[in-house]
Amino acid sequence: MIPESGTGLGRTARVLAAIVLGVASGCGGPAETLDERAARVHRNALVLDTHADTTPRFQDPDYDFAARHPRGEGSVDLPRAREGGLDAQFWSIYVGRLEGDGRAIREALERIDAVWELARKHPQDLVVATDVAGVRRGVAQGKLVSLMGVEGGHMIEGKLAVLRDFYRLGVRYMTLTHSFHLDWADSAGTGEPLPPGIGGLGAFGEDVVREMNRLGMMVDVSHVSDETFRDALAVSQAPVIASHSSCRAVHDHPRNLDDGMLRALAAQGGVVMINFYPGYNDPEAAPQIRAWFARHAAEFASLRETHKGNLRAMSQAMRAIAATDPVPKGSLARLLDHFDHALRVAGEDHVGLGSDFDGVASMPTGLEEVSDLPNLTRGLLERGWSEDVVRKVLGENLLRVMRQVEAVRDRLSREPAAPPSPR
Repeated sequence: MIPESGTGLGRTARVLAAIVLGVASGCGGPAETLDERAARVHRNALVLDTHADTTPRFQDPDYDFAARHPRGEGSVDLPRAREGGLDAQFWSIYVGRLEGDGRAIREALERIDAVWELARKHPQDLVVATDVAGVRRGVAQGKLVSLMGVEGGHMIEGKLAVLRDFYRLGVRYMTLTHSFHLDWADSAGTGEPLPPGIGGLGAFGEDVVREMNRLGMMVDVSHVSDETFRDALAVSQAPVIASHSSCRAVHDHPRNLDDGMLRALAAQGGVVMINFYPGYNDPEAAPQIRAWFARHAAEFASLRETHKGNLRAMSQAMRAIAATDPVPKGSLARLLDHFDHALRVAGEDHVGLGSDFDGVASMPTGLEEVSDLPNLTRGLLERGWSEDVVRKVLGENLLRVMRQVEAVRDRLSREPAAPPSPR
């Protein structure tokens, strides 16, 4: 993997490659095939994904991230990440809806610790980064760079002090809600009707966004309601991200962004990271996936009770069900439709990768695990997007947002502190 584009080594390598290709072309040599071109672009790009739910596996003492696991046993491990050209991964820090008494905080801290411990156990292969400079440095060293995002504001349990502690421990984005309302922010849910919320972002939610700006933590609007989305953009002084969302115009789902939201996100400098899950982005596969879950609803409820807290046992039981009744998959072509649409509506500087690997029931055929990522690059080039645009989508757009968030943090650090919102 060539180091960052701004380094002398990376620039020299690219110039030499261009000269070689130019000489070959001028001498009547064979033209570069699409597969060869895609491999070259993917290899030379910095590939960054903002959402994978592999994190709970890191807490399993019997799980070996350095070993290659077969298809069906997770989508991300080190060998497959190497094969797929992945350079940097935001690991999702997610725990379920745990009410009060610090339970959500404690479990989130254990997930965060697991990410740091993974890097400690594999120092030659992994490193945790907390800023853009750290990402580029880790990639230049040939390591898989780990970053973290907290998936749901419920994990701060209404305390800005916890948000600050998460930042100190390396968390660099927080999704304001998950799939349920908070008393300070409304959620989009998962497609099923939700009870009425507060109408968007409440006073404490505004304080959360302001504090994230002050800290230098990206505000993530995936999972939030349309009203919360608009309120968050109105309050935030830094660009906002949607860490794993797709386009409502391609598939009408509340987890996706409509064209007005895409334009608003882009106007503020933000980026939509396209979610790979067919249940959210494929109008043909989504109803089949819903039907699959309906068929097995009673089994899943029983398994959750039987294997409470035992992720490995629960995963094995679910794989056994899927072995006899496979989860429907979507198509890579439909996923590429979302990239096409977002690039046309939001623009080439405002689209990226938010896979949701290891967090959903199925993936598109041809992009079922991290080793398949080059197929996405090939698909984007085949659809006519330039190599420069593809490189932006693969990682540079998100790094640009991180830099801007860091710049807002630095500016705010020089200004007097604003008083909290009145209650």
